[in-house]
Amino acid sequence: MLPVRTGRAAAAVAAAAATLAAAGVASPRHDAEELAAHALGVTRSRLQLAELTGPQLARFEELVEQRASRVPLQHLTGIVGFRRLELAVGPGVFVPRPETELLAGWAMAAAGELPRPVVVDLCTGSAAVALAVAQEVPRASVHGVERDRHALAWAARNVAARAAAGDPPVTLHAGDVTDPALLAELAGAVDVVTANPPYVPTGASVEPEVAEHDPPTALWGGPDGLDLVRAVERAAARLLRPGGLAGIEHADAQGESVPAAFARTGHWLDIADHPDLAGRPRYTTACRR
Repeated sequence: MLPVRTGRAAAAVAAAAATLAAAGVASPRHDAEELAAHALGVTRSRLQLAELTGPQLARFEELVEQRASRVPLQHLTGIVGFRRLELAVGPGVFVPRPETELLAGWAMAAAGELPRPVVVDLCTGSAAVALAVAQEVPRASVHGVERDRHALAWAARNVAARAAAGDPPVTLHAGDVTDPALLAELAGAVDVVTANPPYVPTGASVEPEVAEHDPPTALWGGPDGLDLVRAVERAAARLLRPGGLAGIEHADAQGESVPAAFARTGHWLDIADHPDLAGRPRYTTACRR
């Protein structure tokens, strides 16, 4: 974490970090610095030279109070970093997690071996994975699918912003992964399918930021958390060409159940599970027969 040493910003950030720690926030110093930078309209690297005065200090204190009530940091700043991207997020869309960057990186490696890959990101949410693949594999034709209209609006905002910045386009589709006619025009022609579906078992205990602020449609995955995982498997089996690849994120307790869900259908070869940077099971990949 970047130290803050001078001026009123230093004292304000230190006090805010203590407040956030007492409230149970997992990364109090980091979040205090991010909120101070946001209130000042600067990057964290500029905080060493900054002072929070007048309206800026009042705004910072308001943001800290909201964060202490467990409003997600990204809802307060309105942005989240994902690989090389800065994405707009807020109420109504799932906030991308750093762990999902691993799934995006796997998809880029898979697509990068092909001359003109077709990539479909199911349950696209903010379009983080779809936009990252489009940016880093610019020859790919990338599609994002989302059923929730609020999340789709955030995805459209991010797609438009990246297009304005000169990134390759992403085609968005309003659709339900459980619909057997979804993307019928691409059936059997897709090279890579990715998904970060709702996978939390219904009723599981989660942090307040998740329970109270992530959209329920992006969170709960049925009694065992696999309802949408199974739907993704069916959709991927239909969309992928023979030899095409599927990658799906899951909870760290699902490192055996998700590969098993793929194995029992008979549609897949080379089913493998992969850990995140902390060594926890994080995503499953498979090759279409």
